[in-house]
Amino acid sequence: MIEYNVIVLAAGQGKRMNAGKNKQFIELLDEPLIIHTLKNFIQDSWCQHIYLVINPNEIKQMEELIATYYWQEQITFVHGGSERQESGYKGLLAIDEAKQDMVVMIHDGARPFVSETQLHELARIAKEKQAALLAVPVTDTIKRKANDKIETLDRSTLWAAQTPQAFDYHLIKKAHEKAVESGYLGTDDVSLVEALGEQIEIVRGTYQNVKLTTPEDIMQAEIILERQEE
Repeated sequence: MIEYNVIVLAAGQGKRMNAGKNKQFIELLDEPLIIHTLKNFIQDSWCQHIYLVINPNEIKQMEELIATYYWQEQITFVHGGSERQESGYKGLLAIDEAKQDMVVMIHDGARPFVSETQLHELARIAKEKQAALLAVPVTDTIKRKANDKIETLDRSTLWAAQTPQAFDYHLIKKAHEKAVESGYLGTDDVSLVEALGEQIEIVRGTYQNVKLTTPEDIMQAEIILERQEE
C-alpha cells in the first residue's frame, strides 16, 4: 500500500456551467457533484486525508454538506485563492508536517469518475518517480493556428492531461514556490514541475475521467452514473 494525501480543488465558480452557483453543488442523481468526487477518496484505504480547498464564502454550506456524510475527520477545509494555482499552493501549505513524506495528489473537484485502480497506479509511480499524471491519448486531429498559417500536429505525440496529478510533496512545494517567485502561472501543477526541468511520468487514464465544465457534461455524467448503478 502506498499512502497518499489528496488536495481536492473546489473553490472555482465554474462560470461556463451557467448554474448560478458553484458547480460543486449541482446534483447528479440526487447527490452534489463534490460528494461523488470525494467518495472516490473516502472509500480508498490508501488515502490518508483529504484537503478540500473551497471558496471562503461557501465554508458554512460546505461544512454542513460534509457533516451530513459524517466525513469531518477525514477532511480538512482550506480557503482557496483567486486562481487555481494559488488554491493548490494553499492546499500544500495546509498539509501536516507528519504527512509530508507521503505522496500528495492534486485533483479537480469536478472530476467525479477517477477509479481506485487509477489512483493506486498513480500513487505507485509517483512514489517511485516523484511526479506523475493521468492522461489519455488525443483522438481528434489537432490544428495549430498562428496568424494565417495552419499546421497539423502529430497526434501520436499528444496527450490530454487529467487529474489527479501526483507528486513527492517536497518537489511540488518547491515547484509552487519557484512559480510564485518568478510570477509564472501554469495551466496545471505538472507544468510547474516541468519548469524545474524534472521528469514526469504519464499514467494512462480513461476517457470516462471527464471534468464537468458545461451543462452538456452534466447530462453525460448522469448517464455514466446510471450505467454504474445497473
